[in-house]
Amino acid sequence: MAVPLAFFGLFFAYPVAAIVGRGLKTDAGWQLGRIGDVLAEPGIAGVLWFTAWQALASTALTLLVALPAAYVFARLDFPGKQVLRAVVTIPFVLPTVVVGTAFLALVGRGGLTQELWGVRLDTTVWAILLAHVFFNYAVVVRTVGGLWAQLDPRQEEAARVLGAGRLAAWRQVTLPALAPAVAAAAVMVFLFTFTSFGVVQILGGPSYATLEVEVYRQTAQLLDLSTAAVLTLVQFAAVAGILAVHAWTVRRRETALRLVDPARTAHPPRGTGQRLLLGGVLLTVALLIVLPLGVLVERSFDTPGGYGTGYYEALSRAGSGGTFLVPPLEAVRNSLEYALAATGIALLVGGLAAAALTRRAGPFVRGFDALLMLPLGVSAVTVGFGFLITLDEPPLDLRTSWLLVPLAQALVGVPFVVRTMLPVLRAVDERLREAAAVLGASPLRAWREVDLPLVRRALLIAAGFAFAVSLGEFGATVFIARADRPTLPVAVARLLGRAGDLNYGQAMALSTVLMLVCAAALLVLERLRPDKTSGEF
Repeated sequence: MAVPLAFFGLFFAYPVAAIVGRGLKTDAGWQLGRIGDVLAEPGIAGVLWFTAWQALASTALTLLVALPAAYVFARLDFPGKQVLRAVVTIPFVLPTVVVGTAFLALVGRGGLTQELWGVRLDTTVWAILLAHVFFNYAVVVRTVGGLWAQLDPRQEEAARVLGAGRLAAWRQVTLPALAPAVAAAAVMVFLFTFTSFGVVQILGGPSYATLEVEVYRQTAQLLDLSTAAVLTLVQFAAVAGILAVHAWTVRRRETALRLVDPARTAHPPRGTGQRLLLGGVLLTVALLIVLPLGVLVERSFDTPGGYGTGYYEALSRAGSGGTFLVPPLEAVRNSLEYALAATGIALLVGGLAAAALTRRAGPFVRGFDALLMLPLGVSAVTVGFGFLITLDEPPLDLRTSWLLVPLAQALVGVPFVVRTMLPVLRAVDERLREAAAVLGASPLRAWREVDLPLVRRALLIAAGFAFAVSLGEFGATVFIARADRPTLPVAVARLLGRAGDLNYGQAMALSTVLMLVCAAALLVLERLRPDKTSGEF
């Protein structure tokens, strides 16, 4: 546990504490009275209420829409399944500013869909909620579906043989087994929507603001670091409380499960009900996922002179019109290199943390479990800026090092590794490890022979999440990425920040390039499956 603790202490807690200190500490000491003054300001209560309300609504809506898809991907086998799984994951790796822009083009004035069942989308919170579902759909599908695919269906079948109906068997057998994974997915979705920035900034306008948006406004526009520091502490405390309750409740529900090879649980749709369910999921994916992505692609070809590749050709001219500092292919290479390095760091730190949380218990472990999730609940702007002002002196002067970017990206990737692997690791029957030890296996060999075959699918899913998050990370990277080595999200944001149709079109074209890169990477990941076996794990 020492390695994960050192990693989080040095690259997360220290930078965040430094930022808070800049805002609340003066020569006269800590100005703690500023906390009450800020919370009493008109408008702050409204920001706090909207932040919590929209996060809860977004989480509930995402679970409602995505849980049927988790079942379809886990238990049904159909043509194009791997491609479709990659498609639903693409939105999650897109920068939030791109997601917001896509939905603005889709539901804004002059967009393709301004109303849904008579409800205006461009003037209400519904655009924000739909964008959040679009963004977080893959979190539920992959986190819940990853465990669902490994549950032995014979347990539910046995309950039905004993007289339980289909719904009762699912509620009494499958749902309790899935509860930890559902809770983990819900927490991740809540944290992402609780700290939403790009989507709310673009779609919310002046009417809606989350804590993250308000922190940015106080820092970048009003230069009020003390108010920003107080709001950061409020956000930090709220997230810490949520994670502490989550760690306590979920740990009580986790038990050893009978896990099997996913290839044995998937089957072609049987009966009208499963075919209708598959059709409903495909229709949802088409409307919720494919349509907004299609809008991005359509905008990338819609030039003033008609449809063509003019925006893509402009991207190939490095520095043309001052809109691009490096060729797009170099930005692609930078993003892939950073993402691979960040994934390796996240798997190492997150894997060690998950193993430690599995083998130990107690209040300290539960607190450490919550600590691992805190990077998802703290402003990425705060983390990125904190890196700049803390990692600037020997022996850790990393301001000019390429490693600074993957370190920041790995901070966000570690929680996904832990939350994806922990339910599966805790589901492993401890008697298997004890039997290996009795037979003379060392702890390392026992892990390699017992745990690894059971969790390697979860390990691949965790690697995919970490890689995807690294590709799309923007909030912290925009502060620390060097001008000569930008990532694709940073380049897209720079183009979106410039006026003119040419810059907007190039941003859409570069977003399309980012989608293609993500889709290719995810398709490769989908083919990296564990070896099929005929016996149980």
